Amino acid sequence: MKILAPGTVIFHRHRGYGVLTGINLLTGWISARFGSEMRTLDLSLLSDDVHYADGTAILFRGTPPDRMPHARLMAMVRDLHLAGYQRLYLYSWPKPSGLHWRWQLFTGSRDWMERPRREGWYGSGADYNFNPVMGWGDTPGESAAELASTLARFDPHGLARALERDEDHTAWFADVCAALLPDYAFSLGWDQSGPMPEHLPVIAVRRGVPDYAGPPLPWPPGFTRIWSAGRQERVEFTHAVRLSLPMLASDSADDE
Repeated sequence: MKILAPGTVIFHRHRGYGVLTGINLLTGWISARFGSEMRTLDLSLLSDDVHYADGTAILFRGTPPDRMPHARLMAMVRDLHLAGYQRLYLYSWPKPSGLHWRWQLFTGSRDWMERPRREGWYGSGADYNFNPVMGWGDTPGESAAELASTLARFDPHGLARALERDEDHTAWFADVCAALLPDYAFSLGWDQSGPMPEHLPVIAVRRGVPDYAGPPLPWPPGFTRIWSAGRQERVEFTHAVRLSLPMLASDSADDE
Protein backbone atom coordinates (compact mmCIF):
# COMPACT_ATOMS: atom_id res chain seq x y z
CA MET A 1 0.00 0.00 0.00
CA LYS A 2 1.36 3.40 -1.01
CA ILE A 3 1.68 6.12 1.61
CA LEU A 4 -0.73 9.04 1.26
CA ALA A 5 0.26 12.01 3.42
CA PRO A 6 1.08 15.71 3.19
CA GLY A 7 4.02 16.08 0.83
CA THR A 8 2.94 13.25 -1.51
CA VAL A 9 3.19 14.15 -5.20
CA ILE A 10 -0.09 13.53 -7.02
CA PHE A 11 -1.44 13.88 -10.55
CA HIS A 12 -4.82 15.32 -11.54
CA ARG A 13 -6.13 15.01 -15.08
CA HIS A 14 -7.01 18.73 -15.32
CA ARG A 15 -4.44 20.33 -12.99
CA GLY A 16 -1.39 18.19 -13.68
CA TYR A 17 1.17 17.42 -10.95
CA GLY A 18 0.70 18.78 -7.46
CA VAL A 19 1.65 18.24 -3.84
CA LEU A 20 -0.69 17.27 -1.02
CA THR A 21 -0.90 19.79 1.82
CA GLY A 22 -3.66 18.16 3.87
CA ILE A 23 -5.77 15.02 3.95
CA ASN A 24 -8.77 13.76 5.90
CA LEU A 25 -9.00 9.98 5.57
CA LEU A 26 -12.41 9.88 7.23
CA THR A 27 -14.10 12.06 4.62
CA GLY A 28 -11.87 11.55 1.59
CA TRP A 29 -11.19 15.26 1.05
CA ILE A 30 -7.66 16.45 0.36
CA SER A 31 -5.96 19.80 -0.18
CA ALA A 32 -3.20 20.20 -2.76
CA ARG A 33 -1.04 22.83 -4.41
CA PHE A 34 -0.75 22.93 -8.20
CA GLY A 35 2.00 25.36 -9.23
CA SER A 36 1.08 28.17 -6.85
CA GLU A 37 2.63 28.22 -3.38
CA MET A 38 -0.08 30.58 -2.15
CA ARG A 39 -3.21 28.74 -3.30
CA THR A 40 -4.54 25.28 -2.47
CA LEU A 41 -7.33 23.32 -4.11
CA ASP A 42 -9.74 21.01 -2.28
CA LEU A 43 -10.42 17.68 -4.02
CA SER A 44 -12.49 14.60 -3.25
CA LEU A 45 -10.82 11.21 -3.60
CA LEU A 46 -14.25 9.76 -4.35
CA SER A 47 -14.98 11.80 -7.47
CA ASP A 48 -11.98 13.84 -8.66
CA ASP A 49 -9.91 11.01 -10.19
CA VAL A 50 -6.67 11.70 -8.31
CA HIS A 51 -3.55 9.61 -9.03
CA TYR A 52 -0.09 9.12 -7.57
CA ALA A 53 2.77 10.62 -9.56
CA ASP A 54 3.41 7.25 -11.29
CA GLY A 55 -0.18 7.09 -12.54
CA THR A 56 -1.54 4.66 -9.94
CA ALA A 57 -5.10 5.57 -9.02
CA ILE A 58 -5.73 6.67 -5.44
CA LEU A 59 -8.72 4.63 -4.35
CA PHE A 60 -10.89 5.62 -1.41
CA ARG A 61 -13.34 3.35 0.37
CA GLY A 62 -16.75 4.97 0.42
CA THR A 63 -17.74 3.54 3.77
CA PRO A 64 -16.03 5.20 6.75
CA PRO A 65 -13.47 3.21 8.74
CA ASP A 66 -14.13 1.96 12.24
CA ARG A 67 -14.57 4.91 14.56
CA MET A 68 -12.06 3.29 16.95
CA PRO A 69 -9.31 0.68 16.38
CA HIS A 70 -9.88 -1.43 19.48
CA ALA A 71 -11.36 -4.45 17.68
CA ARG A 72 -8.36 -4.70 15.33
CA LEU A 73 -6.02 -4.28 18.28
CA MET A 74 -7.82 -7.08 20.11
CA ALA A 75 -7.46 -9.39 17.09
CA MET A 76 -3.75 -8.54 16.85
CA VAL A 77 -3.14 -9.21 20.55
CA ARG A 78 -5.03 -12.52 20.32
CA ASP A 79 -2.85 -13.62 17.37
CA LEU A 80 0.33 -12.63 19.21
CA HIS A 81 -0.82 -14.57 22.28
CA LEU A 82 -1.15 -17.67 20.08
CA ALA A 83 2.41 -17.04 18.85
CA GLY A 84 3.73 -17.12 22.43
CA TYR A 85 3.65 -13.41 23.31
CA GLN A 86 1.32 -13.94 26.27
CA ARG A 87 2.72 -11.07 28.32
CA LEU A 88 1.21 -8.56 25.89
CA TYR A 89 -1.73 -6.62 27.35
CA LEU A 90 -4.28 -4.17 25.98
CA TYR A 91 -5.62 -1.45 28.27
CA SER A 92 -8.51 0.29 26.55
CA TRP A 93 -11.11 2.70 27.83
CA PRO A 94 -13.43 3.89 25.05
CA LYS A 95 -16.46 5.91 26.06
CA PRO A 96 -19.99 4.90 24.97
CA SER A 97 -20.37 8.14 23.00
CA GLY A 98 -17.37 7.30 20.83
CA LEU A 99 -16.16 10.89 21.09
CA HIS A 100 -13.39 10.23 23.60
CA TRP A 101 -11.36 7.07 23.93
CA ARG A 102 -7.81 5.81 24.41
CA TRP A 103 -5.84 2.59 24.20
CA GLN A 104 -2.46 1.39 25.40
CA LEU A 105 -0.42 -1.75 24.80
CA PHE A 106 2.17 -2.83 27.35
CA THR A 107 4.34 -5.87 28.00
CA GLY A 108 6.12 -7.57 30.86
CA SER A 109 4.44 -7.51 34.26
CA ARG A 110 0.64 -7.46 34.25
CA ASP A 111 0.32 -4.28 36.28
CA TRP A 112 -2.85 -2.47 35.26
CA MET A 113 -2.00 0.58 37.37
CA GLU A 114 1.70 1.14 36.57
CA ARG A 115 1.76 0.48 32.85
CA PRO A 116 5.08 1.21 31.10
CA ARG A 117 4.73 3.69 28.24
CA ARG A 118 6.65 3.24 24.99
CA GLU A 119 6.41 5.55 21.98
CA GLY A 120 3.87 4.25 19.48
CA TRP A 121 2.26 1.86 21.97
CA TYR A 122 -0.67 4.11 22.88
CA GLY A 123 -3.15 6.37 21.11
CA SER A 124 -6.36 8.34 21.37
CA GLY A 125 -9.33 9.42 19.33
CA ALA A 126 -7.91 12.94 19.06
CA ASP A 127 -5.25 11.55 16.69
CA TYR A 128 -7.03 8.59 15.10
CA ASN A 129 -10.09 10.54 13.96
CA PHE A 130 -7.95 12.53 11.53
CA ASN A 131 -5.19 10.01 10.82
CA PRO A 132 -6.47 6.44 11.43
CA VAL A 133 -3.18 4.70 12.13
CA MET A 134 -1.77 3.23 15.35
CA GLY A 135 1.53 5.07 15.22
CA TRP A 136 4.18 2.41 14.64
CA GLY A 137 4.55 2.77 10.88
CA ASP A 138 1.30 1.04 9.95
CA THR A 139 -1.07 2.13 7.21
CA PRO A 140 -4.85 2.64 7.52
CA GLY A 141 -6.90 -0.54 7.42
CA GLU A 142 -4.10 -3.05 8.04
CA SER A 143 -5.25 -6.50 9.13
CA ALA A 144 -4.37 -8.01 12.50
CA ALA A 145 -1.52 -10.02 10.97
CA GLU A 146 -0.16 -6.95 9.18
CA LEU A 147 -0.36 -4.87 12.38
CA ALA A 148 1.54 -7.54 14.31
CA SER A 149 4.27 -7.70 11.67
CA THR A 150 4.58 -3.91 11.55
CA LEU A 151 4.77 -3.67 15.35
CA ALA A 152 7.50 -6.33 15.45
CA ARG A 153 9.59 -4.34 12.98
CA PHE A 154 8.90 -1.05 14.77
CA ASP A 155 9.89 -2.14 18.29
CA PRO A 156 11.33 -5.69 18.42
CA HIS A 157 12.88 -5.12 21.85
CA GLY A 158 9.59 -3.99 23.37
CA LEU A 159 7.67 -6.92 21.88
CA ALA A 160 10.34 -9.39 23.04
CA ARG A 161 9.38 -8.55 26.65
CA ALA A 162 6.04 -10.27 26.01
CA LEU A 163 7.63 -13.69 25.31
CA GLU A 164 6.48 -15.24 28.58
CA ARG A 165 3.48 -17.26 29.66
CA ASP A 166 0.34 -15.80 31.24
CA GLU A 167 -2.23 -18.54 30.75
CA ASP A 168 -5.00 -17.00 32.87
CA HIS A 169 -5.03 -13.71 31.00
CA THR A 170 -4.56 -15.39 27.60
CA ALA A 171 -7.58 -17.65 28.17
CA TRP A 172 -9.69 -14.68 29.35
CA PHE A 173 -8.65 -12.58 26.37
CA ALA A 174 -9.45 -15.39 23.89
CA ASP A 175 -12.95 -15.80 25.36
CA VAL A 176 -13.60 -12.05 25.19
CA CYS A 177 -12.43 -11.89 21.56
CA ALA A 178 -14.69 -14.82 20.63
CA ALA A 179 -17.68 -13.02 22.14
CA LEU A 180 -17.03 -9.51 20.82
CA LEU A 181 -15.15 -9.48 17.52
CA PRO A 182 -15.48 -8.03 14.95
CA ASP A 183 -18.16 -5.48 15.91
CA TYR A 184 -17.48 -4.82 19.58
CA ALA A 185 -14.59 -4.10 21.93
CA PHE A 186 -14.24 -4.13 25.69
CA SER A 187 -13.61 -1.11 27.89
CA LEU A 188 -11.72 -1.07 31.19
CA GLY A 189 -13.16 2.33 32.04
CA TRP A 190 -16.46 3.45 33.53
CA ASP A 191 -18.04 6.50 35.11
CA GLN A 192 -15.83 6.93 38.16
CA SER A 193 -18.62 8.76 40.01
CA GLY A 194 -20.57 5.49 40.15
CA PRO A 195 -19.74 1.99 41.36
CA MET A 196 -17.62 -0.38 39.33
CA PRO A 197 -19.88 -2.37 36.94
CA GLU A 198 -20.38 -6.01 37.75
CA HIS A 199 -19.47 -7.07 34.21
CA LEU A 200 -17.04 -5.86 31.57
CA PRO A 201 -18.36 -2.81 29.65
CA VAL A 202 -18.75 -3.38 25.89
CA ILE A 203 -18.61 -0.72 23.16
CA ALA A 204 -19.51 -0.94 19.46
CA VAL A 205 -16.56 0.00 17.22
CA ARG A 206 -18.62 1.24 14.29
CA ARG A 207 -21.85 3.13 13.79
CA GLY A 208 -25.10 1.31 13.10
CA VAL A 209 -24.22 -1.70 15.25
CA PRO A 210 -26.95 -2.69 17.74
CA ASP A 211 -26.21 -2.74 21.44
CA TYR A 212 -24.29 -5.78 22.61
CA ALA A 213 -26.70 -8.59 23.54
CA GLY A 214 -24.25 -11.42 24.19
CA PRO A 215 -23.34 -13.08 27.47
CA PRO A 216 -21.97 -10.91 30.30
CA LEU A 217 -18.19 -10.94 30.37
CA PRO A 218 -15.88 -10.97 33.42
CA TRP A 219 -13.18 -8.42 34.12
CA PRO A 220 -9.53 -9.39 33.43
CA PRO A 221 -7.89 -11.68 35.99
CA GLY A 222 -6.87 -9.61 39.01
CA PHE A 223 -8.42 -6.38 37.74
CA THR A 224 -11.36 -6.30 40.14
CA ARG A 225 -9.13 -7.11 43.12
CA ILE A 226 -6.84 -4.17 42.32
CA TRP A 227 -9.71 -1.69 42.20
CA SER A 228 -11.38 -3.16 45.29
CA ALA A 229 -8.11 -2.84 47.20
CA GLY A 230 -7.70 0.70 45.91
CA ARG A 231 -11.16 1.71 47.10
CA GLN A 232 -10.54 0.15 50.51
CA GLU A 233 -7.22 1.98 50.87
CA ARG A 234 -8.88 5.30 49.98
CA VAL A 235 -11.65 4.73 52.55
CA GLU A 236 -9.15 3.83 55.27
CA PHE A 237 -6.97 6.82 54.40
CA THR A 238 -9.93 9.24 54.49
CA HIS A 239 -11.09 7.83 57.83
CA ALA A 240 -7.59 8.16 59.32
CA VAL A 241 -7.30 11.76 58.15
CA ARG A 242 -10.65 12.66 59.68
CA LEU A 243 -9.63 11.16 63.02
CA SER A 244 -6.38 13.12 63.03
CA LEU A 245 -8.00 16.49 62.24
CA PRO A 246 -8.96 18.81 65.15
CA MET A 247 -12.65 19.08 65.90
CA LEU A 248 -14.34 21.94 64.05
CA ALA A 249 -16.00 24.78 66.00
CA SER A 250 -19.44 23.82 64.70
CA ASP A 251 -18.95 20.26 65.91
CA SER A 252 -17.98 21.52 69.39
CA ALA A 253 -21.11 23.68 69.58
CA ASP A 254 -23.30 20.75 68.65
CA ASP A 255 -21.74 18.60 71.35
CA GLU A 256 -22.43 21.24 73.95
